[in-house]
Amino acid sequence: MLNYIKNFRRDEDGAVTVDWVVLTAAMVGIAIAIIGSVNTSASTLKGDLVTDMTTASTVAAN
Repeated sequence: MLNYIKNFRRDEDGAVTVDWVVLTAAMVGIAIAIIGSVNTSASTLKGDLVTDMTTASTVAAN
């Protein structure tokens, strides 16, 4: 049993898998942050565009 524990502790086969999981999680987090930022900017741009178009059509009608 002691040899099994020693071999288990020295075994590094799963280390690459852990690295890939951490890397993938980091990329997903970055992607979510970018999507949130772009979504907020697009919403602000849409609001500004609607305001400008409403103002332009009101000025043109007068």
